[in-house]
Amino acid sequence: MSVELLGFNIDNYTFEEAVLKAKSLIDGGRVAQVITINPEMFDAAEKDSNFANIIREAEMVIPDGVGVKLGLKLKGKNVSRIPGIDFAKRLLKEAAISNIPVAIIGSKNEVITKAVENLKKEISGLNIVYYHNGYFSDDNEIYGELKKSSPKLVLVALGSPKQEKFIYGAKKILNPALMVGIGGSLDVWSGTVKRAPEIFRKLGIEWLYRTVTQPSRFKRIFPALPLFLIKVLSYKDKI
Repeated sequence: MSVELLGFNIDNYTFEEAVLKAKSLIDGGRVAQVITINPEMFDAAEKDSNFANIIREAEMVIPDGVGVKLGLKLKGKNVSRIPGIDFAKRLLKEAAISNIPVAIIGSKNEVITKAVENLKKEISGLNIVYYHNGYFSDDNEIYGELKKSSPKLVLVALGSPKQEKFIYGAKKILNPALMVGIGGSLDVWSGTVKRAPEIFRKLGIEWLYRTVTQPSRFKRIFPALPLFLIKVLSYKDKI
């Protein structure tokens, strides 16, 4: 089941339903793409038709940003927000249980190296068969290395829309796998960035904590979030 927002379909799952759907895609016989969508992606899609098509063709689009949840609420749709970082961590745990080979791509070399080290310590049995930093100029070279290592779950942290375009480019090249864009998750998993306390996460205001602790993010959120909600209301009025 999906709901529509600004011309895009957003999957309406609970967290557990989203995990089950993702697990089914791992065994789906093709490269499947999961997009954890936030308000900035809608803005990028408006300016980039190729990116808009990537979102429309993705096998799963889940509401990561609180702005997406608020936008849907303005349309009378109450959906579960599924934080991408929590969703990706759960998939890693499921992969460890089922001995599913994993690949991780993105961030600085020291960040991804530390993140991989921490993840292996935290998740017993995690089988990371390949990882690479995000500083590469030839996508095809990375595709080739991924094809050789044959992971079934690939997490890509290149920032949006670069990570979504990288995943889309892999669809006709790689062996069947589930590929998920994970944004800045490696910064948290490496310990480089501290995540918001649980109370902020439960209230859905993790963005507020991150803005206070990382003032540079203020320009990214404001006025982007209010403008996004205004756009949602305007779009609704046109229907």
